[in-house]
Amino acid sequence: MVSKSLQVTMTSLNAALYATLGYMTFLGIFAPIVGVVRFWGIAVVVPAVFATLFGGAVGGVGATIGIFISDMAIHGNALLSLTVGVPSNFVMFYLIGRLGQARLRMTVLNLGVAVGSLVILVLFLARWVMGSEFTLAATIILLGFTVASIVLTVVLAKYWTDWSGFAVAAVIGNAVGSAIVGLGVWLFSQFFILPQNLGHQLPFTAALIWFVWTFTNQMPFLLVFGPPVLKVCYRAFPSLVQRTPEPAGTP
Repeated sequence: MVSKSLQVTMTSLNAALYATLGYMTFLGIFAPIVGVVRFWGIAVVVPAVFATLFGGAVGGVGATIGIFISDMAIHGNALLSLTVGVPSNFVMFYLIGRLGQARLRMTVLNLGVAVGSLVILVLFLARWVMGSEFTLAATIILLGFTVASIVLTVVLAKYWTDWSGFAVAAVIGNAVGSAIVGLGVWLFSQFFILPQNLGHQLPFTAALIWFVWTFTNQMPFLLVFGPPVLKVCYRAFPSLVQRTPEPAGTP
C-alpha cells in the first residue's frame, strides 16, 4: 500500500512534469498543433507511468492538475479546462492505473485495437472527404500514427507480452479519455466560442475529428515509451515491484 505522504509527493511531481511537457507540446516541440487539443505525444507517458507505479488516483489527480496548469498558460479558459481537459485526463489515467495489471489475452487486444483503429481511420477519411480544416500534412501524420498503433500492438503481443496489461489499460484509457475530449469540446462549442476563435456551434463531426486526432496521436507514444520507462523505474527502485509487481517473465 502506498503511503499518503508518498501519494501526495508523486501526485505533485506528476502534475509538474505533465504541465511542463504539455506546454512544450503546445510550443510545437513534440507534436503539431491542431485546434485546441494540444496535450498529445510524449507528455501523456508521464501520468501513465505514475498511474501504473502508484495507482490510478496518483495518475489521474496529477494529470488533472497538470492539464489545468498547462491550459491556463496556453488558452486561459478555465471553464473549458474544468469541463473537458480535467475530466478527460482524470478518467484516462485513472483507468490506466486501475487496469494496468489486467491479464487479458493478447489476441483480444490485437483484434480490438486493429478494428478500433480501422474504424477511426474510416471515420477520419469520411470527414476529410466531406471537408475539413486539416492540411495534407496533418492527414499524413494521423494516418501514420494509426498504422503505428496497430503495428506496435502486434509487436508487443509477439515480443513483449509481459506488458500486455499495460497495453490493454493504455488502449482503454486513451479511448475513453479521447472520447470525452471529442464530445466535450464539441458540446462546449454549442454554448461558447472556443479559444483562439476556433468556432462556435460546430457540427457533430468535429467531435469525431477531435476524438480521432487525440487517440491516434497519443497511442503510439504510450506503447513505445511506457514499458521501457516502467522497466527502468522497477529496476532503479525495486521496492516499487512490491506494490505494483512487474509482470512475470520480465528479465
